[in-house]
Amino acid sequence: MLSKFFLKMKNTFTLLISLLTYFSYGQVVINELDCDTPSTDDKEFIELKSTTPLFPLDGYVLVFFNGNPTGSTANSSYLTINLNGLTTDVNGIILIGNTLISPVPEKIISDNLIQNGPDGVGLYLGSTSDFPLNTLATKVNLIDALVYDTIDIDATVLMGLLGVTTQYDEGQNNLQMTQSIQRKNDGTYETKAPTPGANNDGSGIIFNGITITTNTADKNEGDSFPITFTTQTNVTSDLTFSFSLNNSTFTTADFTGNTIITIPSGSKSFTTTITLTDDILDEGDEVLKIRFGTIPATYNRLNDNILVRVIDNDYVVAPYGTPLNPTYGIVSSTSPTGYYDALEGLSGAALKQAVQNIIADPAVVHAQNYGDIIDILKKADQNPKNSNQVWLMYVEKPRSKLDFQETGINTGKWNREHIYPQSRGGYTDGTSSTADGINIWLPTNADDILAGHGDAHHIRAEDGAENSLRNNNDYGLTGYNGPVGTMGSWKGDVARSVFYMAVRYNALSVVNGDIPDTTVGQLGDLASLLLWNSLDPSDDFEMNRNNYIYTWQVNRNPFIDYPDLANYIWGAKVGQAWHSNLSTTNFINLGINLYPNPAKKSITISGLNEKAKIEIYNTIGAKVVEKTFTGETKIDIDLPSGIYFAKINSEDKTVVKKILIE
Repeated sequence: MLSKFFLKMKNTFTLLISLLTYFSYGQVVINELDCDTPSTDDKEFIELKSTTPLFPLDGYVLVFFNGNPTGSTANSSYLTINLNGLTTDVNGIILIGNTLISPVPEKIISDNLIQNGPDGVGLYLGSTSDFPLNTLATKVNLIDALVYDTIDIDATVLMGLLGVTTQYDEGQNNLQMTQSIQRKNDGTYETKAPTPGANNDGSGIIFNGITITTNTADKNEGDSFPITFTTQTNVTSDLTFSFSLNNSTFTTADFTGNTIITIPSGSKSFTTTITLTDDILDEGDEVLKIRFGTIPATYNRLNDNILVRVIDNDYVVAPYGTPLNPTYGIVSSTSPTGYYDALEGLSGAALKQAVQNIIADPAVVHAQNYGDIIDILKKADQNPKNSNQVWLMYVEKPRSKLDFQETGINTGKWNREHIYPQSRGGYTDGTSSTADGINIWLPTNADDILAGHGDAHHIRAEDGAENSLRNNNDYGLTGYNGPVGTMGSWKGDVARSVFYMAVRYNALSVVNGDIPDTTVGQLGDLASLLLWNSLDPSDDFEMNRNNYIYTWQVNRNPFIDYPDLANYIWGAKVGQAWHSNLSTTNFINLGINLYPNPAKKSITISGLNEKAKIEIYNTIGAKVVEKTFTGETKIDIDLPSGIYFAKINSEDKTVVKKILIE
């Protein structure tokens, strides 16, 4: 009898384990999805719900699938989210979404990650490694699934693969996509106003939300500022919690103040004051992050991770000028002795090939990746007037190094501008976007076109929005000419970068005329670029840039070291033998003066006794004045107000002066 009793108990225990396993697998479901939000997808979220509260989600994974009916990505995964370490709350809810969602999600995902549909999402037992990119949708280990759209046709194949019979439309009631898809108690879904972080029917424990309030305007070292923590309703007993400000390089050494908060019983707010340490260290601009510590289970965070920029008043000023106020001759080339010796006496195709042999030498040159470019630009394009900033080329102004574009939103951000566009060069995404440092590189040669993706000699720090406006257009009179009202201080830089690319890589060239912006391997306009090379001479900013990039890539842009080299390869001196000692085109130090500046109706040129010619160009490169003269000469001009460039030629030498016409 005893053995039968134990056998019966064993069978009962086995059945119990099976039932517990079944219920644990089935007690988590997809509760709510908001895949599309107005204007910008920065309030997307997905919410899960467990039958029991405080349910751990270790071993679960969310997998999002394309609902495309055809193609290599059809009905396949595009995003996985590991749920290990997450636990549902006292209502059984777990929220996963963007930073702007309130209450704050337990897991933050980047903006614009969730596709709008027709697509699907599945909750699985497993891990992200079980679902590499483009894994076909499956019912294996599937716990729950939702197929959805935003006024699209049904993804019937995906529905079949996930075992669902209904596709739900987030936009069925509202074309502005202000609603979400929410699970009802009967297991079906409806579309209505979003309820993130709460039961869809309004039941359950109602949380007392806490809000962080502070002035997020930029702060300087030494400033003090208040931070207030406010609950939605008065607390019924003392509420004590902590917060932190630490973020990356910003640590407790960078501030003083109380970070323990107590909201007294019967009250709903408490304010603390933080003072930023004014040290003598050049740490660069930093960002502090106001972040909640652990809060009691019946409270939730209505916002969190509040960012405040701290401007470092300690920075380095370089001895040379910005491209907008250039200096010359302060920064010397660091090219090794003999670096250009092989060019002497050559002309035409032989000269061009000799240049390539130097700058694409497979035994010497290093190919860095696109991720490394961020670190390179922070030094190569550093604002000479403030080492905590980069200089933005087209818009001709500085921006904090902190403001690098990390997401799809480019307003107020800087990013990496390919002067020879990726699509035009044929190297789109040709290298890794993960930086691996100066000491890790690949060998390269003139046929290695993919290296152009991460070649710093033609990549500049640029305003994100302006980079998008330039797109992949040619340069020149009928192509891209920069923002209206800027002075064109970047045009020579652009020309010399294009010349470099056209020699460095066999697959690339620079040609006359404005050609279709879909053309691969050619970029225009050569005539404009040759003119820009002359009107905007190589300055100290460019030379410093050339020197720094050399430390990474072990090659130089020869057209910065010797701008006139372009004329021997493409311009007026084609066919003439190159000699470096005759190559200088700049004789600013010979005492040529042009005055008054600003001018009105006339200008006077002094400092020359020989016959000379002056050409005046506007900022888009059109010649508006041309005159030959000898000795000190007054020239009458009748030009609209604006910025102009005066190019003076005498005895095979050239100087360019910037003029302001009032």
